[in-house]
Amino acid sequence: MIFGPCPLAQALGAVLAHSVQTNGGKLAKGTLLGVAEIAQLRAAGHDPVEVARLEPGDIGEDAAASRIAAALLPAPDPGLRATLAHTGRVNLIATRPGLLSFDETAIHALNLTHPAITLATLPPLARLAPGTLAATVKIITYAVPQSALVLAEQAAGRAAIRHLAPVCRTAGLILTGTGAKDDKLAAKGRAAMAARLATLGVDLIDTAVVAHDEAALATALAVTKGDILLILTSAATSDLMDTAPSALRRAGGSVARFGMPVDPGNLLFHGALGSRPVIGLPGCARSPALNGADWVLDRLVCGVAVTDEMVARMGVGGLLKEIPIRPSPRERGRAGQP
Repeated sequence: MIFGPCPLAQALGAVLAHSVQTNGGKLAKGTLLGVAEIAQLRAAGHDPVEVARLEPGDIGEDAAASRIAAALLPAPDPGLRATLAHTGRVNLIATRPGLLSFDETAIHALNLTHPAITLATLPPLARLAPGTLAATVKIITYAVPQSALVLAEQAAGRAAIRHLAPVCRTAGLILTGTGAKDDKLAAKGRAAMAARLATLGVDLIDTAVVAHDEAALATALAVTKGDILLILTSAATSDLMDTAPSALRRAGGSVARFGMPVDPGNLLFHGALGSRPVIGLPGCARSPALNGADWVLDRLVCGVAVTDEMVARMGVGGLLKEIPIRPSPRERGRAGQP
């Protein structure tokens, strides 16, 4: 691609590099210069004009962006749609709830093919709602070499950007505690979890409130309906042998892991009861704010196996949040310090 000033007499078919004002109004950058546009520029005294001219083997920005998007989504995906190319950009938009999946190594390879060929995405397994911008292809310059574009298409084909739809469509929630204070906590927790589940397209179809007792909780687990079961206790789970994980084992289930390296959300456990995933929620799940439970819930609802290694890796670049209203802040200031 040749970029720079060009006499109007040689600018036919070139791309206008920068927006300019003319007597007939503004000509936007990226405009393909035809006879009418050149006449408009000449009448306004813009000669020479800054342009980009494609050379043999160059592919224009919109065509290049469209080809990469087509390689990223080689088959129709009911959860993602590609926009029409405009100014070298194609967006991938979510059309329904789910998670974003892709091959991170392939995307790095794509972004290394040529500085002008770029793909930006949300983090791996990010939650998607209808209308969420999941990824964007952007060609930085007005054209890129065909040879670089072919390499980018090959990397895009390996990236396998996909929408992971929920496999759990219903959920059951068990809350523990009795008394007026616990009832308020239960109502708050129920509302927060129903809202969370709704963003994933999951219906909260069953809710039970039982005493904070291993036997009562085990019985509730056995009869509560839902593709996924959630436990929110009035007293935080503090050990693998505490009430809620013990109740899950007593009901015939298993605990995969207790504890996770995110804050808020440390005191989460998860496991299974038969074929149904079970999450023992931390107390912070009563708040609508993002916490570690969201990450585990999202994955299990969408059929992603939550392994011990996966949870352990959530500590790097994960959640780390001080909450000013906590009764026991992580770090107390000394005298003379903030």
